[in-house]
Amino acid sequence: MGNPIKIVSYNVNGLRQRVSQFGSLSNLLNTFDADIICFQETKLRRQELTSDLVIADGYESFFSCTRTKDKGRTGYSGVATFCRVKSAFSSTEVALPVAAEEGFTGFIDLCKRKEGLEEFEKDELVKIDSEGRCVVTDHNHFVLFNLYGPRAAHDDTERIEFKMKFFKILQKRWENLLHEGRRVFVVGDLNIAPTAMDRCDADPDFEKNEFRRWFRSMLMMSGGLFVDVFRAKHPDRREAYTCWSSSTGAEQFNFGSRIDHILCAGPCLHQEHDLQGYNFFSCHVKECDILTQYKRWKPGDTTRWKGGQGIKLEGSDHAPVYMSLEEICDIPRHSTPPLSARYLPMIHGVQQTLVTLLMKRQAATQIQSSRISSSFSDGDATIKACSESMKRSFNECSVSRPSTSPSCSLTEEFDSAISKGDENSKDLTDENQGRPDTTMILQSQHTKFVPAEGAKKKPRKSRCSQLSLRSFFQKSPNLSTGAENSSTNASPSQAEPNTSSYLNGSHAPGDKSSSPRHCQLNPSAGSQYQDKGNDGSLEREKNNVALLEWQRIQQLMRNSIPVCKGHKEPCVARIVKKPGRTFGHRFFVCSRAEGPVSNPEANCGYFKWASSKSQRK
Repeated sequence: MGNPIKIVSYNVNGLRQRVSQFGSLSNLLNTFDADIICFQETKLRRQELTSDLVIADGYESFFSCTRTKDKGRTGYSGVATFCRVKSAFSSTEVALPVAAEEGFTGFIDLCKRKEGLEEFEKDELVKIDSEGRCVVTDHNHFVLFNLYGPRAAHDDTERIEFKMKFFKILQKRWENLLHEGRRVFVVGDLNIAPTAMDRCDADPDFEKNEFRRWFRSMLMMSGGLFVDVFRAKHPDRREAYTCWSSSTGAEQFNFGSRIDHILCAGPCLHQEHDLQGYNFFSCHVKECDILTQYKRWKPGDTTRWKGGQGIKLEGSDHAPVYMSLEEICDIPRHSTPPLSARYLPMIHGVQQTLVTLLMKRQAATQIQSSRISSSFSDGDATIKACSESMKRSFNECSVSRPSTSPSCSLTEEFDSAISKGDENSKDLTDENQGRPDTTMILQSQHTKFVPAEGAKKKPRKSRCSQLSLRSFFQKSPNLSTGAENSSTNASPSQAEPNTSSYLNGSHAPGDKSSSPRHCQLNPSAGSQYQDKGNDGSLEREKNNVALLEWQRIQQLMRNSIPVCKGHKEPCVARIVKKPGRTFGHRFFVCSRAEGPVSNPEANCGYFKWASSKSQRK
């Protein structure tokens, strides 16, 4: 007896959005309680694969991202296969694949075409795999294809040709594996509803589509080698859909199509599999169904015609499909394939050299010594000793960090300069290379950092707590109180002149004439505030006028919105997004959710152009 295995296929319509919806990647994966989870339409570029999107405890992940730079295809599509394992690096579990590859032609991972694809040119194969639509994982007992099939409009000849070539090359790869005696599973969003039973509004010519004919030719019921697992388990179930239009609210009336599939082909795992009627489906597939609890629209949600069209439903416009297997035995011990996301440079990192490790230790030692030197007793002697220590330390450095504020503390400047400006630590990280040099100038009364030409100045800190080296070591209670008040009540521009005058010796620390509070009592300052108040009232008046004008425009727009003939309700405005003669034109349609024509509560089909200029001739 073997172990049970559960496989889930889910078009997530953006993996980042689903991770955010469930709180974390682990939460998303654990809700399925599955061994192999296949995601489609991740919408992630390779540089966007961060640890929070690819790494989860107890799972190994394998990604394929779009590599094309064609307009509208960047950051689009993408698939990912997550495998739940107890031990990733050495395991006998079936869920952990023994091999994995990105794409199915062989040119992404191996730069060599797969057997059976000799009739296709290299450029054709590279283009097919460039959109990140497939991850293949070999689980010893079976080879799993995680697919996101291309979509092609009926009048887009270029995409129709691409889609047909995509499935033709796939078929060649499947047939070659089956000829070798392998078992093949195909899961994912194929963007094909095979029969009229799998589509809500199928017309009489629906099944004559070339892609539907190809799909059915692959199935065992039509003489092919694959089993449509869901339809084989539920041959008479109608309205079993996995995808709904997000723009028309079609989920409310379950007005969709079944385009997410699980197919399987090959012999069973029993020794007597050569007997008639024995195949993998009949011997090992326990159940298969649609996880409708993941639908966005739930019974009780606000209907579209009662304001629901303004509510953003959380979730994908697809529902997951799962298949559970039984009597699947363990396989020989093996390790994680190199394609695993844990080995990506942006996740795994870059191996450090011995030199960089030693340089980090040297920088840490200098930081520690600087902090010890700054913790000695108060007084001028201490200031002098600290200054000498700074000079010795900075003589060993040719790079110093510019000060963030003329009144920042000595300790902050010194730590910052050592930790980020030491020439010896230039090679610690790639980010440090190419940083502009700066020169430190020690003045007699205070320390100031002067950035070299080309250096980027840091913005001043709004909170200035230290005015000089002496104030750092000898701070009286009155001075500290005054400093807090000044930093709280005054802006940086007001505090700066007082700071400089104090450092030059023109004012005593307690001189009220140089305090920010004294500046606020200045009559000229009061007139400035009055001018600002007048400007504020004028600004508010302008905003009120603009608001009234916008409200007037909205009222005119509401008055121009027609009502549908079926329900006598205000329509909703839409814009044509399809390229063509009417691209960008507005039109009005019934605001209700799309549904069967027989349902009077569904969309009545009302349509009207917003302008007579855009009406069809």
